[in-house]
Amino acid sequence: MSGDSLMSGSFVVADYVVFALMLVVSAAVGVYYAWADRGQRSSGDFLMGGRRLTALPVSLSLTASFMSAITVLSNPAEVYRYGANIGFYGLSYVMTMVVTSEVFLPVFYRLAITSTYEYLELRFNRATRLLGTVLFIVQTILYTGIVIYAPALALNQVTGMDLWGAVISTGVVCTFYCTMGGLKAVVWTDVFQLGVMLAGFLSVIIRSVVLQGGVFPIISDSQQGGRLNFLDFDTNPLRRHTFWTITVGGTFVWISIYGINQAQVQRYISFLFYRERCLHDSILYNSIFFRIYRHLCTVEQTKLYCVLLIIADYPGLPGLFVAAAYSGSLSTVSSSINALAAVTVEDLIKPYINMSEKHLSWTSKGLSEWVAAISIFGVIGGPLLGLFTLGILCPFANSKGALSGLLSGLVVSLWVGIGAQIYPPPPKMTRPLSLTTEGSSITTAPLHNIDGNPLLADNWYSLSYLYFSPIGTIVAISVGLLVSLFTGTVTYSTA
Repeated sequence: MSGDSLMSGSFVVADYVVFALMLVVSAAVGVYYAWADRGQRSSGDFLMGGRRLTALPVSLSLTASFMSAITVLSNPAEVYRYGANIGFYGLSYVMTMVVTSEVFLPVFYRLAITSTYEYLELRFNRATRLLGTVLFIVQTILYTGIVIYAPALALNQVTGMDLWGAVISTGVVCTFYCTMGGLKAVVWTDVFQLGVMLAGFLSVIIRSVVLQGGVFPIISDSQQGGRLNFLDFDTNPLRRHTFWTITVGGTFVWISIYGINQAQVQRYISFLFYRERCLHDSILYNSIFFRIYRHLCTVEQTKLYCVLLIIADYPGLPGLFVAAAYSGSLSTVSSSINALAAVTVEDLIKPYINMSEKHLSWTSKGLSEWVAAISIFGVIGGPLLGLFTLGILCPFANSKGALSGLLSGLVVSLWVGIGAQIYPPPPKMTRPLSLTTEGSSITTAPLHNIDGNPLLADNWYSLSYLYFSPIGTIVAISVGLLVSLFTGTVTYSTA
């Protein structure tokens, strides 16, 4: 298959077969677990896998859940445009692993809860639990929409498939196996889809190495193009990517995902035995896979077309790579659907409506369909992380402080996040690199000082996007502590 055929928007038969096989196997896993677990009677069996899952599939599922199409399609372009110092995420993964396994996970596991937001009612009150649940639902729906749209757009551009047809097919496939097989189906399809992603990555890596004549020429080209910008220790918080923004800001972002996010925690507490191994393995896999993928493919993978062009002469490989991108979305969307079903049943239905376990199980399955239909993340994770940190690490924090802190953190995070979209940071701070590998010059553009822009545009709104989460966390904790101290009524901690 030639590059021209790809540009005209077409696959060959082998590509369609590979892509269709990925969808069929994913759906078949749901059918298998629907049959194997046809005797499951409780919502716990459906949402938690009966708490009988083991280390390897859980850790691989954790990895797949946040290796979305956004990771597959945007990270190579991010490295090519802004440099490889994003690889310092590896350090933030290590810190995330330590904090999550030592601070958050023991509390959730001992309480044997289905929804992480159950903890908020035990620690504070029902209003705090409901607000946390609603924020999680909004965050996940917004994030899932982006995750669905990215591979659908890729499929539309490469194969000519209707954009909305691709969006709907993602929802239909995920809905099918989530509704049929519950968490077990989600975990095992994640394992399969992670294998597809790795196969797709490796096909591009191997082909890139062959075309460039080895790994060292790729490293040399990256060095000459200024991409290996690791020695950037500028402490300016307005800079997009430096050692500090990536390690400090990245740690807050990843803790909000691996430490308190329902889609991840739901897997920890479905584990048969309490060990940190599944979490450790997941972070390790993420760190290794991401860094290999980003660095070896930096020069070759600027856009999806560029990737497909270098493997176009091998029928089936373009289909495999698109299947890899699509698998990233399926694994993320299915995890989101299952997590949203869990928090809706546990936080919004069980406390208010008396239903039998059989009816709850069917409700969970129905909610999987409802969520897939409306699924369309933002800056919500930071304030939620601050709320859970306040509850677990601050014994004197009370419910008034918790609610005040969460709302304050949310307002400030939304303020800086929305402001940064309206008044994006200037090139002086983002420092995009030249779009050639000739030399290492940095693209410079006129400063962002446009007449009429508010004073905050060149400072507050220009903060690195990686600091949005820390800001929300710090504000939530600070306000929560102050309000708790002034109101004086201490809520008893069950942690």
